[in-house]
Amino acid sequence: MRVWCEPSRGNDDEEPAVHGYTENKDAYLKRLRRIEGQVRGIAKMVDDDKYCIDVLTQVSAATKALQSVALGLLEAHLGSCVLEAAREGGPEADSKVKEAADAIARLVRS
Repeated sequence: MRVWCEPSRGNDDEEPAVHGYTENKDAYLKRLRRIEGQVRGIAKMVDDDKYCIDVLTQVSAATKALQSVALGLLEAHLGSCVLEAAREGGPEADSKVKEAADAIARLVRS
C-alpha cells in the first residue's frame, strides 16, 4: 500500500489518497462522532443554563478527547509520510520535517 503524503487536490482522475491514518479511519470517525455528541451536549447544557463548573468539566473532557485524536493523527503522519520522506532524503524530507514540527507547535499552543 502506498501512503499518500500530500494534501488531497480533489482531482477525480487521481487514484484515491491513502493517508497515514487510513488504516484507523473508522476508529477516528467513531471517536470524532462521539466528540461531536459531547459538544452538542455542552451546547444543550448552556442552553439549559446548567452550572458553570459542570459545563467546564464537559468542555475539558471534549478538549482532551480532541487532543487524543490529534496526537493519534500526528503519530500516524510521523510514522508514514515523514518517515517515508526521511528515507528518501533531500528537500522533501526537510519539508516534511518542518511541516511536522509546525503541526506539533500548533498542538502545543492549543
